[in-house]
Amino acid sequence: MTLGFLRFALAAFFFVLLLSIQRIRRKARVRLIPGPAIEKKKEKIENCDLPWLIGGGLAGDTLYFFFENNGVALISASEASLIAGAIPALAMIAEWVERKARALRGASEPTDRKDAFMATLWRWIGVLLSIAGVWCVIGASLAISGNVRGYVFMAGAAAAWVAYCFLTRPLFKRHSQFFIVFWQTIFGFIGFIPFAMLEISQWGTPNAVEIGHIVFLGLCCSALGYWLYNYALEILDVVVSSVFINLVPVVTVAAGYCILDDRLSPIQWAGAVLVISGVSIAVRNKG
Repeated sequence: MTLGFLRFALAAFFFVLLLSIQRIRRKARVRLIPGPAIEKKKEKIENCDLPWLIGGGLAGDTLYFFFENNGVALISASEASLIAGAIPALAMIAEWVERKARALRGASEPTDRKDAFMATLWRWIGVLLSIAGVWCVIGASLAISGNVRGYVFMAGAAAAWVAYCFLTRPLFKRHSQFFIVFWQTIFGFIGFIPFAMLEISQWGTPNAVEIGHIVFLGLCCSALGYWLYNYALEILDVVVSSVFINLVPVVTVAAGYCILDDRLSPIQWAGAVLVISGVSIAVRNKG
């Protein structure tokens, strides 16, 4: 959790720096940040925004890493990857529950039920294909550890990520992606503080290489990664953006093949094709 504390501290600093540059550029009428210009949206926190910003920051930053780090420490990487690969399926179930709740409140449903059914069917096919592909990519040799606590932690990580997506989505109507990820990073960073304080006895002095790793994680993974994911989340919706998470093991083994000369088995190649096919099918209606 100290690592998460440092990562999101760096990410918050990066966003503050970027915001300062943006304000300077704005005065000169030079656009720096891609997407809808910040000044065109209401970039002031209202009371109605706080539950979504705080909840999203704590769920997607603090709780997700708390559950995932503890889960990976207790079960095998293959088991953890497979449970994380089920995030899109969990997102579809959550979306179905949300849709039924709207119907009970009298909200209108899509007029063309056949088209809605076919779109949902194709997304389920894509999601299941991608999960099968993840299983193949991680070696299709899933060793069952039987550590119930590990499974519970990883299930908590998956639930926290889905909650993050649904808590973030309503904010796009009022704010830019940059504004949302900035404040969620701030609240997520605050959430890490008590956990990091409990680990003070384990702190040590990192060397130059370790500092480089922390900087990379903070700037590239915590800052840029979350920013890009928010950008996709607004355009693609919760389920479709979640399916792309299953490309993580594909990119990992591809990097191992290209950089570390790792050898991939035929079933891993087949798994990569399945994941990419599943993602392609899931996004087929998005253009």
